[in-house]
Amino acid sequence: MPPAPPHRPDPVARRRKTLWRQAVLLLGLGLASLALWQLERARQGLQIESLIAADSPVTRAALPGADGPLVIVAHGFAGSRQMMQGYALPLARAGYRVWSFDFQGHGRNTVPMSGDVTVIEGTTMRLVDQTLAVVNAARAAEGWTGPVALLGHSMATDIIIRTAAADPGIGPIVAISAFSQAVTPDFPADMLLISGQAEPPLRRFALAALHMVDPKAAEGQTVTDGAVRRAAIVAPGVEHVGVLFSRAGQAAALDWFDQSFGRVSDVTPPATGRWLALLLAAVVVLAWPLSGYLPKLGKPVAQVTRGQFALAIMLPAVLAPVLAVMLGLQTLPVLVADHLAVHLLIYGGLQLAILWRFGLRPGPLSLPAAGFVLLWGLGAFGLTLDRYGANFLPTVDRGWIIAALALGAVPFMLADALISGAGHGTWGRRILARLGFLVSLGIAVALDPEGLFFLVMIAPVILLFYVVHGLMGRWVARRSGAAAAGLGLGLVLAWALGVSFPLFSAIG
Repeated sequence: MPPAPPHRPDPVARRRKTLWRQAVLLLGLGLASLALWQLERARQGLQIESLIAADSPVTRAALPGADGPLVIVAHGFAGSRQMMQGYALPLARAGYRVWSFDFQGHGRNTVPMSGDVTVIEGTTMRLVDQTLAVVNAARAAEGWTGPVALLGHSMATDIIIRTAAADPGIGPIVAISAFSQAVTPDFPADMLLISGQAEPPLRRFALAALHMVDPKAAEGQTVTDGAVRRAAIVAPGVEHVGVLFSRAGQAAALDWFDQSFGRVSDVTPPATGRWLALLLAAVVVLAWPLSGYLPKLGKPVAQVTRGQFALAIMLPAVLAPVLAVMLGLQTLPVLVADHLAVHLLIYGGLQLAILWRFGLRPGPLSLPAAGFVLLWGLGAFGLTLDRYGANFLPTVDRGWIIAALALGAVPFMLADALISGAGHGTWGRRILARLGFLVSLGIAVALDPEGLFFLVMIAPVILLFYVVHGLMGRWVARRSGAAAAGLGLGLVLAWALGVSFPLFSAIG
């Protein structure tokens, strides 16, 4: 019997796919250009400069020649000054002089957080001292002698409230997603609390702070008692991060400061959150047509049985956290980074070994494809995020931290590329594979809740990575194989984790 003729792609189908890629490429470029234009409009006309003040990285934003009140803006835990642009830029456009800074250990601040995180006199007061130093540096640089306004998010709300207690020259406060045990019925005297609609515990705190002044007050009301003026509002449809892009919250903050300083502003906060989401989505979508120009090496990998698939997930999910907790390494100056690097290495190594035993191999490595994953994940996506959303560029001292995390992240993502079918697997298997690692992190926290609590905060970062970079990696894997996608995504994951979490030193 003669051999079957080699399969030849249908030229019509191939042409149709090429046209689709070109259409998506043009659409993605158009949407990205529109979003970029809108995001740059929000900055247009402002003087935005980076500087170092009181040993802290600062971004100053103001209109040319602005002489309005001084506002100091502080971010939350694992945040950065870039995350506060949604509030800082409208204030600057309204004539305020806005100083946003990176807390110790965050963003581009190379000084690690330190002290005991369990007591107010430890880490908290060190950050209060840092904030006071930035306030004084800003006063001197701007020649401002009036009350200084403070605006902060999450962790920073407690810091700025305690800063106000230590400095009688502090004026109005806007506390976003707030919680602080330093709030009393008469302090702070001038405070607006903004909570996201999907933040019930923080909404309850904000309402309790309002009830200290008027027990009958409701959300959305402004209450007064002598010199005390206080309000608690809800930003609709947002949660703990989305509240930073809430136009309702931004407008309320500007209006509050205007009332405190006797000013009138005609500024409408732009929809930067939506445009940033569109820009990042366009960057992700563009990876699909661009991946079509990569070397064609990918092919469907062998499918393991259900039992083999379950073993490849369950065994690493259980053993990795147990072994990583037993090792208990503490050498990297980043919260829980040691555990995470070891956890990733054991999880990925075990999964690779199991899949190898069942006949799954990463296949040949396409360096151009791996380079594309790096270029698009770190360059296009990362630089966009760094300019408009959150810090993504590491300081020099984080380089070796990223390298250490890569030792675990690369085998982990190689295994992920294989078990998820190198871009050809079903959605169900891909979801179950990623869920297995999140469960593994949960087991680690259960084994050592005090030492590994911050792993809970890493889970959303991992989940977002799966959604965004995992999708781009899937397209690359389909075209150029699991090895390129796994290597590229492993290095991107190490980078993302290395820049996201605070530097911390237990000494001091």
